[in-house]
Amino acid sequence: MDFVTAIGLCAGTLTTIAFLPQVIKTWRSRSAGDISLSMLIMFLVGLCLWLLYGIYLQAPPVIISNFVTILLNLVILWFKLKYK
Repeated sequence: MDFVTAIGLCAGTLTTIAFLPQVIKTWRSRSAGDISLSMLIMFLVGLCLWLLYGIYLQAPPVIISNFVTILLNLVILWFKLKYK
């Protein structure tokens, strides 16, 4: 693995893991009232665009990190709609 790929994987891992505490907090509290629906939707669209960009470039760090973050964002979005 080259240095640039290692940096990409590290950055992707950290930015993806940073979303995990929000997922856990929302799940435990059964409350998503303080989370903005418009932010979640805009973030999801941005993540999808990053994923497409990564696919176009064939860049595994971009593809993997954005795919996992999309999944986490969808979980929070589901909580937001479920726990209004």
